[in-house]
Amino acid sequence: MKPKALIFSGYGLNCEEETKVALEIAGALADIVHIEDVVKNPKLLGKYQIAVFPGGFSYGDDTGSGKAYGARVKHHLGTELRKFLERDTLMLGICNGFQILTASGILPGALIANDSARFTCRWVDLEVKGNSPWLTGLTTLSLPIAHGEGKYFDTQENLDALEKAGGIALTYETGEMSLAQGLPGNPNGALRNIAGITTYEGRVFGLMPHPERGAYFDQRPDWTVLRERFEKEGQKTPEFAAGIDIFKNAVKYFS
Repeated sequence: MKPKALIFSGYGLNCEEETKVALEIAGALADIVHIEDVVKNPKLLGKYQIAVFPGGFSYGDDTGSGKAYGARVKHHLGTELRKFLERDTLMLGICNGFQILTASGILPGALIANDSARFTCRWVDLEVKGNSPWLTGLTTLSLPIAHGEGKYFDTQENLDALEKAGGIALTYETGEMSLAQGLPGNPNGALRNIAGITTYEGRVFGLMPHPERGAYFDQRPDWTVLRERFEKEGQKTPEFAAGIDIFKNAVKYFS
């Protein structure tokens, strides 16, 4: 039986359709549900094994990225989401969704303004750390980012605890994507190069890069160069890129 995923929407989240496509390609059944419908009927969560907070600009980032939506999640769905996570379920927060998960207290730390004080949109190179069902079998990958408040921040004591617990899931690295653009591997000044973290034994995963925007091979900025390389070597050009593997891992978790 295919696992069912609930994708939150509303108030400026705008990546729900791409996230739904990625989940369905991976083999899940996915529904886009407005947060108000979940607030009115929290028992909806009982129908699902996966919950996703996608990217976007909730509440226009007027009070800071993810803070208003995160407050609504905390005060109106906090108890229900804790019950959801008491089951053997998965939760994902992508970009603004990651900010929502930290603002609601589901994940530790905070995402603050990039060191550049600029919105940054480009591809980054990532190294997989820790042990999460979302990242099974992955060691490195490249994904796009698009954020102005993506610098992961916490006290040194809390960062030490997070690292000791294996909660640092992804770190920014200097690889082909950043070298080709002549840019630093860490795009926002995140402490300890953190691009993503996990809690609940790796079942809750928040990351700033967008795996749903790096699901297809031809979404890569270097896909034409790689296609020519594959053709010269007599290899078939792949249809999908590494981003889809994150969603496939979620489906495999329930198989």
